[in-house]
Amino acid sequence: MKMKTTAEPKFLIRAEQSSGQPLDAAKYFNYIAATQTIVDFLSGRFGCGFRLYEQEDGCEVWNGLEEDIRNGYEGVVHMASLFDLVETNVFEYSNDRDPERIGYAIRPAVRNNLFVYPQHRVALARIPRLTLHGLGFEDLIFGESDEGLVRFLEGMRKRQRADTKIVVFTDTGDGLEQTREMLANTVTRGDVFLEEELKTQIYRSVDEFFSKDRSFFQTYGIPYKRGILLYGKPGNGKTTLVKSIASTTGAPVAYWQITEHTSSGSIQEVFASAAQMAPMVLVIEDIDSMPASCRSFFLNTLDGATSKEGIYLIGTTNYPEKIDPALMNRAGRFDRAYEVKTPNEPLRLAYLVHIGMGRLADDEAVAEAARKTEGFSLAQLSELYASAALQTHYEGEVNLERLIAAMKSDLSKGRSREWMTDAQPRRLGFTQTE
Repeated sequence: MKMKTTAEPKFLIRAEQSSGQPLDAAKYFNYIAATQTIVDFLSGRFGCGFRLYEQEDGCEVWNGLEEDIRNGYEGVVHMASLFDLVETNVFEYSNDRDPERIGYAIRPAVRNNLFVYPQHRVALARIPRLTLHGLGFEDLIFGESDEGLVRFLEGMRKRQRADTKIVVFTDTGDGLEQTREMLANTVTRGDVFLEEELKTQIYRSVDEFFSKDRSFFQTYGIPYKRGILLYGKPGNGKTTLVKSIASTTGAPVAYWQITEHTSSGSIQEVFASAAQMAPMVLVIEDIDSMPASCRSFFLNTLDGATSKEGIYLIGTTNYPEKIDPALMNRAGRFDRAYEVKTPNEPLRLAYLVHIGMGRLADDEAVAEAARKTEGFSLAQLSELYASAALQTHYEGEVNLERLIAAMKSDLSKGRSREWMTDAQPRRLGFTQTE
């Protein structure tokens, strides 16, 4: 499916430069003149007037436009490019799961182009303009009527909610970036290995939150928002649990990647965008990495009366000791904190069977492996399976006892930080000079 475009793409604003004379950039990137040119073009093309609208929070419309362009949505038309001396196309390498969409793709850029949704008489233009630090842009939304704009927004929202992609927020030095990505692998609830009581509590909470009638919250007068914190050692299934929730709720899901660039501005933007997707799931992985400079603002945002309305918030951390106690010691922030523990023997056995260890060894050997892997995380059990598969492939048989002993030796070295096994082992790390 290909996005519609005009037969002969045109530039609405061209550089009129005399030979040998430098271009006057201020006159070229004239905001008022550019806006008037677009209004005149739209009015002439559709025979009606267009008004400007402003979106007060978030970038829902522009992210939706980007997805419509990328997906080839037929309801949007590329009408014209704006400035002739600014790039109009972008290229990217797509690693889509659809084999026909793998490879480089060239498409119109959101910036410096005019896009129209003819059915609703709505036009979008991200106009380049000069700033103190170079070339910036101004987002302009044109519409013939309030009714048409509302229909357009509702249609875009419906398409986004039907999309199986997840939204990824990433804090960068240039501000908050928002992308939509395919969930790498669909994770079912059967793929999650936790203590049964803990698993039941979490999924019961999720299912009730996303039930269609929301009767539980209405019956008991409970605010329609929820926050849980998952903590525990790495490799024990926190991410798998989150992926299973993302795969099975049928609601929009967003991941927020906190970095050293996270600020009060990006916090505000993330929650504003999440509110527009509600009811939805917002996942904050490694929440302990929240910069100290904006923790107070983050806590105040969680305390807001409507900031989390319709948001199921999930925070994860491998280092609960680094978490600000204020996150858990006050209602309305994170309602429950769940420890995702290292699996016990029954869980280890169930997991080994689930990932296919029975293909490589008999039931007795698999049960013995479960007994001898005390302290192993689920990730380490997966590595044991991979090592066993390699050994079977190359040697024709598997010795689980030997593989487990080798992994325990490596784990011991990792804990003691002693890796050299010659006569004079060395401890890794930095040492002070005498």
